[in-house]
Amino acid sequence: MVNGNRGESGYRAAGVDIDAGARLVERIKPAAARTQRPGTMAGLGGFGALFDPRAAGFSDPILVAATDGVGTKLRIAIDTGRLDTIGIDLVAMCVNDLVCQGAEPLFFLDYFATGKLSVDAAAPVVEGIAEGCAAAGCALIGGETAEMPGMYAPGDFDLAGFAVGAMERGTALPDGVGAGDVLLGLGSDGVHSNGYALVRRIVAQVGLGWDAAAPFADAALGEELLRPTRLYVRPALNAIRSGGVHGLAHITGGGLTENLPRILPEGLGAEIDLGAWRLPPVFAWLRAAGGLDTVDLVTTFNAGVGLVAAVAPDRAEALAALLEAAGEQVIRLGTVVRGTGVRYLGELS
Repeated sequence: MVNGNRGESGYRAAGVDIDAGARLVERIKPAAARTQRPGTMAGLGGFGALFDPRAAGFSDPILVAATDGVGTKLRIAIDTGRLDTIGIDLVAMCVNDLVCQGAEPLFFLDYFATGKLSVDAAAPVVEGIAEGCAAAGCALIGGETAEMPGMYAPGDFDLAGFAVGAMERGTALPDGVGAGDVLLGLGSDGVHSNGYALVRRIVAQVGLGWDAAAPFADAALGEELLRPTRLYVRPALNAIRSGGVHGLAHITGGGLTENLPRILPEGLGAEIDLGAWRLPPVFAWLRAAGGLDTVDLVTTFNAGVGLVAAVAPDRAEALAALLEAAGEQVIRLGTVVRGTGVRYLGELS
């Protein structure tokens, strides 16, 4: 007879604890259950996850997929031990991209890799992922936890996210962007999840620790820099459905300079008034401490603008009001113009 109890030999002796993985799945099941939505067909634990887009309300759906990570912001989360919000970042980086295609996020899967699995460290990360999914209206329906001894330093881990959304055939964005369209910017909640290699270099240069008081806020520096990426999904979908939205750009790595042209047809550019909004304190500090010029700032960071909508001029006022009513800070950034690239007017203050 074979004894089913595992001892300190075999896989466990090689550094992989299968029981820890099972404990993690059990611990995160309640969090995942809170993300259920129409279309979900099965819970965690199977070899694959099922989803029915027709049950989600689509008659002729086109699926849209996105994958992303959180970059070296993860290093700050690990070093500070603040692991409860990095999962929100992971979701936001994926689903904010989906909505820019005109898609409603349906479901999300995560990948968590580490050298030795700590349930107490992994659980808050996945619970944050579930929080982000619930806020975006998508179901957390599966994922992978990989324990790989020798691949990661003790306490380190990596994350990746995968989101799938849907839209009705013929409704993809961008569509109809033209000269004269108004560019409405939605305020960010901070640095979000891009530019952290530069953030970490600036922090090291000025000699601050993550537990030091932030020079720009009444909180610890690490806490401020870990503010999660804002989720724009629900307000953006409402704006799309109300009519007049021709394109959406998620302002991530490359800032306004690199991301706005992604929604502009050939022969069109963008004209941005830098005086239209006040630079949030975290970016003002990064600019001063890092000796950054305006071009560096708006080509590396979101600079306070996390999403941009190109909208029909006759719908700009109504859409701005709708987005403000949903709790968004709306900035009238400028317009779509003839030409190429992004041209900046004025100065950031």
